[in-house]
Amino acid sequence: MWQGEGKPDVMVKRIKTKTTYKDAGVDTVEAARAVSLMKDSVRRTFGPEVLTGLGSFGSLFQPDLTGIRTPVLVAGTDGVGTKLKVAMLMDKHDTIGIDLVAMCANDVLCQGAKPLFFLDYIATGHVKAEKVADIVRGVADGCGLAGCALVGGETAEMPGFYAPDDYDLAGFCVGIVDRDKVVDGSRVGEGDLLIGVPSSGLHSNGYSLVRKVLFEKFGFGVGDRAESLGIGGAAGAKPAEAHCEGPSSATGVTLGDILLEPTRIYAAQAAAVLERLTPHAIVHITGGGFFENIPRVLPDGLGARVNIGTWDIPPVFSFIQEKAGINDEEIFSTLNMGIGLIFVVPVSDRAATLAALEAAGEAGAGVIGKVVRGDGVTLVPPRRDRLTDGVGEVVFEGIIAGLSGL
Repeated sequence: MWQGEGKPDVMVKRIKTKTTYKDAGVDTVEAARAVSLMKDSVRRTFGPEVLTGLGSFGSLFQPDLTGIRTPVLVAGTDGVGTKLKVAMLMDKHDTIGIDLVAMCANDVLCQGAKPLFFLDYIATGHVKAEKVADIVRGVADGCGLAGCALVGGETAEMPGFYAPDDYDLAGFCVGIVDRDKVVDGSRVGEGDLLIGVPSSGLHSNGYSLVRKVLFEKFGFGVGDRAESLGIGGAAGAKPAEAHCEGPSSATGVTLGDILLEPTRIYAAQAAAVLERLTPHAIVHITGGGFFENIPRVLPDGLGARVNIGTWDIPPVFSFIQEKAGINDEEIFSTLNMGIGLIFVVPVSDRAATLAALEAAGEAGAGVIGKVVRGDGVTLVPPRRDRLTDGVGEVVFEGIIAGLSGL
């Protein structure tokens, strides 16, 4: 064709093959199939408050405000972090959505709120309908445990940005609380008790350290038998409520099973306590462990003393600490060490709080420390004592938790 008057006749090569969106790596048909596979999981989270179905541009939700005089919305967002790498290594994706809901809903619970609804975002290099449906099925399971509706979400196929089998997750939770019942830590005072509720394991934090130490440094694999590593049974951990059995009760458990155990969602426990009492604060032990999360609810001039030995630390934590070669302060700054949630309550509410938790099926909760003058968090290690009856006869010899002052 001519490129201009007076210029030589130059032929421009025509590219006859068309390039579609699918050729670019985005398969809208597979994405639609994923929606079809997940729709039943999503719909089972709906209550009468949900006014729209799948496919609407926005989600409509009409909250029940019965008994709430001054409604306050509480919002939280989070992801799962590099725990996703464990799911990918195991090619198991049906529980990681529980972690996503837990990380958001547990934060909302800490303000005294009831979760209302949840939205998810999935980004991947290549949509595989069954995998996406498995992820969303886990999200729906988590919403069931949190008592909220999965009202919307987005699956973004991003070829060239993510590797084909890689994906990332983000979640968004909105809850509601009466303004007079907001829990914000402002009432925390010296002498308040820390009542710890057990975790199910590592939950969703510290996995960059875990993968660096266990997989890269020592060469362990997700298929290694937990029993052979000395961490079989995970004593002290409670399996996620969505499963009849977790790593603590299963046989033939692998390291991957323990690392992938879903994060607990504490909606039932929080509701039981909040129905009867007003805790001074609630702490979700997430990234940063004890040293970063407990101070978030402490007024100026107050610190916390945590008594190691007042709860069972699951063996996986000691295993990680030993292999990493780090001290107590470092490991307690990274992992939850077997405690997922803490209620900060006055001494007078100790028995009622524990009774409320037990009524909600939480028999493993207990006092793990107290609020003291100072700042930050102090770990009180257990000590070995030898007690006598006053006339020289030994009546006890062994480890006593650091309970001084409780």
